[in-house]
Amino acid sequence: MPPAPDFMRPLKPADIDAADTLLRAAFPTAAEATLVRTLRAENLIDLELVLPASNTLAGYLAFSRLTAPQGWLALAPVAIAPEWQAKRWGTRLVTAALRLMAIKGATTVVLGKPSFYTRCGFSHPRAAALTSPYPIKNTLIARPGEDTPAETLSYPIAFNGV
Repeated sequence: MPPAPDFMRPLKPADIDAADTLLRAAFPTAAEATLVRTLRAENLIDLELVLPASNTLAGYLAFSRLTAPQGWLALAPVAIAPEWQAKRWGTRLVTAALRLMAIKGATTVVLGKPSFYTRCGFSHPRAAALTSPYPIKNTLIARPGEDTPAETLSYPIAFNGV
């Protein structure tokens, strides 16, 4: 196994192909790779972070801008290379990235496994009053304060079919 991944950092233009390869390896279809390419082309990604390891990437995640509410972000996708999965690198990457969003004062939603994303700092109960085109039982939120916002989530069209 190669040396442990390095510190997370923003995606660089030279990382785009490696990120695409990682997304294709980490998921059963190319849907997430297509999602990222489309969001990037439409300038809807707020931040892309990678977890370098040797001459490749061990992890990738993106924060994209929701259509509504204005200013809100969606964490999607999160990918860890198969050889680094089940070693807590996903938890470390998401937790550190969410701390950056907290400093920024951002509201971030994620659609996924509540037991995983709760460990990273997201709240499932605080998302209970949200309306979403996706299952609320798998929707979590991270934002300053303790409120339970009652908002309707609208994702960019690129999310259709993912």
